[in-house]
Amino acid sequence: MAKVQDVEYPEHLYYDIENQIWYEPLGDETIRVGMTPIAVALAGEILVFTPKRIGREFERTRSFATLEGGKWVGSARAAFDGLVVAYNEALIARPELLSEDAFGAGWMLLVRSTHADWRAGLVTGSVVMQAFSDWIAADAYKDHSD
Repeated sequence: MAKVQDVEYPEHLYYDIENQIWYEPLGDETIRVGMTPIAVALAGEILVFTPKRIGREFERTRSFATLEGGKWVGSARAAFDGLVVAYNEALIARPELLSEDAFGAGWMLLVRSTHADWRAGLVTGSVVMQAFSDWIAADAYKDHSD
């Protein structure tokens, strides 16, 4: 585990640092998707989670879910092209799960990538802590006003 701002970040996950989204390959060609605790903290209390519909395609850098928080309304943006396979119905009913358990019960979507190289550009393993530290130090989060 990598510790970032007193939160444990699993090193087996793949992180889109710029968009603060994590990805977990599940072994059956599906990928579980969630939002990082940093993104949740910046958004404030999450009030509404609206995923793209099951069976809908999404494109890299485009939205595959919308979130409304106390401080932020915006899109969760994909790191690769793919298809929505499922979404977390519990999160629709209780959006606060994102704040309570971002790496567990607060997952957002199950997706399938269009391309085998979906991991390209994502960060994983022992470099996770440094990548997040660099992102925070560069004040990159201040540029995310979507």
